[in-house]
Amino acid sequence: MSELVTGEAVALELRPARLPSRALAVLLDLAVAVAVYVAVTIVLVASTASLDVAAQTALSIAAFVLVLVGGPIAVETLSHGRSLGKMACGLRVVRDDGGPIRFRHALVRGLIGVIEILMTFGVVACIASLVSARGRRLGDVFAGTLVVRERVPVPAAGFMPPPPPWLAGRFSGLDLSAVPDDLWLAVRQYLTRMGQLDPRVGWAMAERLAADVAARTGAPAPREVPPAAYLAAMMHERQAREARRTFESAQPVGGAPAAGGPPVTEPAASPPSAAYPMTPPVPPTAAPPSAPSRSAGPEESRDAASDGRSGTGFVPPA
Repeated sequence: MSELVTGEAVALELRPARLPSRALAVLLDLAVAVAVYVAVTIVLVASTASLDVAAQTALSIAAFVLVLVGGPIAVETLSHGRSLGKMACGLRVVRDDGGPIRFRHALVRGLIGVIEILMTFGVVACIASLVSARGRRLGDVFAGTLVVRERVPVPAAGFMPPPPPWLAGRFSGLDLSAVPDDLWLAVRQYLTRMGQLDPRVGWAMAERLAADVAARTGAPAPREVPPAAYLAAMMHERQAREARRTFESAQPVGGAPAAGGPPVTEPAASPPSAAYPMTPPVPPTAAPPSAPSRSAGPEESRDAASDGRSGTGFVPPA
């Protein structure tokens, strides 16, 4: 990475293009320019057959200058530093301060490029690019420009791990409205990048974020719950609420009654949240207590069935 300072004193980190990518871009540009020059030469020879040799030579020189010299200059000026070869290789010519180039920059690069690329078959440009710390050729040095990479390889987006199964839905009754959006963003960034952090640094950051979230929700993380798992459960709960709110707001649009949507989903979500214990090892033993209560009399089960609730006869606390 190369740090460039703009006119507003803002430091920009750009990745300069190296010799292989620049050479490939130049070869593509030269191939296109030579193809256009050959086509223009054939047209001129066919159309100026009646002229004398001096006129034909003058037209050939003019075609050479316009196509092989003026063409790249015009293309870089109009495209702000992106020729066809640079587009294919993901490169761009910028000023030393990171801004887009203008006609004078493209003109200087093009005129010096005739000497160091066309007349020396690129030997001078290769040597200058290898010697320069930022891979600049002579045209870039005199024009005050730099060729940088636009398509920088970006690492894959971090995967946000889901909360542990025994912790999902445990904080469904909390009020999360007091947590600001910037804190949620910090939690999300930490969860997606915690695998790239040093273990001690990541643990300290998770404790600090968990303390901030707990201070705004009033629900600190239990002792047996790691801070990262606590943050993952909180983020999962927030995303679940956002998805539920979006689904409920879109439900009336489809023609379904608004009153019939929420009762279908909420009863299915509330029993699991009430069944989660306070410690991780207990969840497998928390479900069996409902089995003996099913041996109630037929009257109770009949009442429960008619009420639409479970047949245990037990109303969980709010």
